[in-house]
Amino acid sequence: MTKVYSVGHSNFDWSQFIALLRAAAITTLVDVRSSPSSRYPHFSRAALKAGLNAVGIKYQFAGVELGGRPRSVGPADYEQMAPNPLFIAGLDRIEKLATRSRLVMMCSEHEPLTCHRCLLVGRRLVELGVDVAHILRDGTIEPHAATEDRLLKLTRQTENDLFASRADRLARAYRDQNLRLWRPRGR
Repeated sequence: MTKVYSVGHSNFDWSQFIALLRAAAITTLVDVRSSPSSRYPHFSRAALKAGLNAVGIKYQFAGVELGGRPRSVGPADYEQMAPNPLFIAGLDRIEKLATRSRLVMMCSEHEPLTCHRCLLVGRRLVELGVDVAHILRDGTIEPHAATEDRLLKLTRQTENDLFASRADRLARAYRDQNLRLWRPRGR
């Protein structure tokens, strides 16, 4: 089975970030940020690529296909973004790259449940049969199923519902979390 990792660069210094990648034996980093810039200079696209190449990790940019910020005006709707042909092509690209390397998708948020790399990309990769795991801030590698368990708790979808399967509850949980992240403040 193809395996893909995810990580958020957060506010790590360079040595902390590289230590996380090395601990997971990552060989390729795919940047899924829509805009590959950062207030932390070492995570801006050019510096990141150069730094990764210097330590033997390949850099690929896939923010056009897999970025979480819509180009149109308005909030992101992950349900509407998922069937986009460009997004689907990006998933295919990730799958192919992951068969040849130990791949991590990177965005900025350290917590997978507040980032599209989990809520959009990771979810859809799992649906395609890819084994997804998230490298957490402390270096723990959390299987996507465990992340989904946390999502169910976070969105209060854990109660046993006689009429809703786990898949149904997860679909509601993903939708609720997407709304929570993208709903305009004050509403």
